[in-house]
Amino acid sequence: MPNSPAQPARRTLNPLDRFAKNRKDGVVTDAELVTPTLKRVRITCDRLEDMTFTPGQHFRIEINDPLSLYGIFRPGETLRTYSIWDYDPGTVTFEIRGHLYEGDGIGLRWLHDVKKGDTVPFWGPLGDLVLRPGAPYHLFAGDETAAAAFGPLLRGLGPDERVYGVLESETPEDEVPVPGPHTLRRAHRRGASAVSSRTLLDAVAALELPDHPGVAYIAGEAKTGQAIRSYLVRERGWDRTQVTVKPFWTPGKKGLHH
Repeated sequence: MPNSPAQPARRTLNPLDRFAKNRKDGVVTDAELVTPTLKRVRITCDRLEDMTFTPGQHFRIEINDPLSLYGIFRPGETLRTYSIWDYDPGTVTFEIRGHLYEGDGIGLRWLHDVKKGDTVPFWGPLGDLVLRPGAPYHLFAGDETAAAAFGPLLRGLGPDERVYGVLESETPEDEVPVPGPHTLRRAHRRGASAVSSRTLLDAVAALELPDHPGVAYIAGEAKTGQAIRSYLVRERGWDRTQVTVKPFWTPGKKGLHH
């Protein structure tokens, strides 16, 4: 019986190869404060020339090498997620904004230390915090950390869209500027806790919303976001599918979106 012809060996792509293939390397062109507690970082990368970017998406920034011995044993201490505040295809440059919170963490240390000329490995764009077209109106609610994600979404809305919302900060000096033409109300904690923030919840409850649901984008501290979603569902009669909640941070949990 003749031997069967040899079959070509199938090459299985190693997950590490795929990981390395999708990584891009950018260079920091600018890093400066926007407010006393918010820093913007601009990064350029030629591999972004053909990038398809949907406002609201994010990049995964490499703080420590995931393929190093350190990264293998401490995978949670390698990458951090940052919303894409803006992207300029002409200069293949994007901007991220990070909140300089009180505490410690690899993302916070990176934000403090990053400077012009630094190389920044990253992946993306990724994420599903994007506008829902055709909504009756759009509701935004979040703290300082949410502003970096809300800015691109607000920029993507036409001037005739109906927009409501609240941005919370510690003081007026910490208010994060967001692009027009739409404006959001401002609320200030002034020493109150940002965790399960009653300040933000009360400000949302005080909004004069239409008597029918729209779509909501809620971001920032996890427990606060859950409380606002619960309020909209239980008190305003919204369906949970009409509310997108993105937990960017909460005490004791690392590696959330920034």
